[in-house]
Amino acid sequence: MDNNDVLRRIRFTFDFSDAKMIALFGLADYPVTREQVSAWLKKEGDPALVECSDTELAVFLNGLITDRRGKKDGPQPVPEQRLNNNIIFRKLKIALDLKAEDILAIMGLAQVKISKHELSAFFRRTGHKHYRDCNDQMLRNFLKGVQQKYRGDTAGTDAEQTGQSE
Repeated sequence: MDNNDVLRRIRFTFDFSDAKMIALFGLADYPVTREQVSAWLKKEGDPALVECSDTELAVFLNGLITDRRGKKDGPQPVPEQRLNNNIIFRKLKIALDLKAEDILAIMGLAQVKISKHELSAFFRRTGHKHYRDCNDQMLRNFLKGVQQKYRGDTAGTDAEQTGQSE
């Protein structure tokens, strides 16, 4: 999935203001400006849209984890240079303090049936014999379920959240 799309969906779901977005980056010791945040959140196709790098999204997700779970003792996590859907999924799972049953319920809100074994395959280490890549559609459905659970409404369409025009 596109990093900017993930960022927009999370912002929409939790109704984060620009100031809150800046604060989340700050919690991971990565200062950003309102202009940077605004450029990352522009609609698809807008010439002012700036691509959010893997490292920047990892920093944001680390800040979200710190915001929701508290700062951990010791050295803070180093943001990944390369992200994939499995890492994004794992970071959201940690930030939202979700157990397998919670994720299965969230996936159910998005009308997706998945077994506990299929789900655990997404969180295994790369190279493990039962590891499975999380495809864009699976992550998109998870984010859709998270929106339904935490936002409590379905007023925003996928196009509104992602900034794409219909």
